[in-house]
Amino acid sequence: MSDISPWLVLIGLGAFHGLNPAMGWLFAVALGLYRQSRTTVLVSLIPIAIGHALAIAVVVYVVIVLGMAIDEDAFRILSGVLLIAWGLYHLLYGHRHRVRIGFKTGLVGLAVWSFVMATAHGAGMMLIPVLMPLEHMGEHAHYMPATHSLWIASLAVLVHSLAMLAVTGIVALVVYEWVGLDFLRRGWINLDLLWTAALIGIGLWLLLA
Repeated sequence: MSDISPWLVLIGLGAFHGLNPAMGWLFAVALGLYRQSRTTVLVSLIPIAIGHALAIAVVVYVVIVLGMAIDEDAFRILSGVLLIAWGLYHLLYGHRHRVRIGFKTGLVGLAVWSFVMATAHGAGMMLIPVLMPLEHMGEHAHYMPATHSLWIASLAVLVHSLAMLAVTGIVALVVYEWVGLDFLRRGWINLDLLWTAALIGIGLWLLLA
C-alpha cells in the first residue's frame, strides 16, 4: 500500500461530490435559511454524510466481493460496461427522477434522501476503477484474505466520505453566511453533466485499457 495515488483519487472524488449541490449542501443551506439557523445547516451535514457513505459502501463491498470472485479482465470489462450504461441512463433519464423532500423532514429522512441521491447519481460506481488497484495491490493481492479486503473497503469508504463531508460543510457554510443562493442563478458549472461525462469516459477507458 505504498502507492497513495488511489487514496488521493478517493479524496478528490469525495471533494467533487461535496461541491455538487445535488449531493447535499444545497439542501442543507436551504433548510438552514428556511429555519434561520446555522446550527440546522451543520446538523444537516451529519445525515447527509451518513446517507452518502452508505450508498458508497454498498457499491464498494460489492466490488470487493466480485473482485475476489471473478477474473480481473472480466471484472474490468463488466465495470466499464456498467459505468457507460449508468452514465447514459443518467444523461437520458436522470432528470426525470428527482427526489423531493420537504423542509420538515427529520434526520432519518435526510439520510434516506442522501442515500437515494448518491445511488441515483452512481456516486459509488466511479470508485470502481480506484478500488481495482487497491484490491490487486501487491504480489499476492489476489489471494488476500477477505478480512483484509473488507478492511481496505471500509477505509476507502471512510476516506471518501470524510472528504465529501469536509467540502460539503465548507461550501454550505460559505454559501449560508456570505454568498447566498442567488449565485446559482447567475452561473454555476453543470456538475451533473460533467459527472455523467466522467462516468462514460472512465467506462470507455476501462474497456480499452
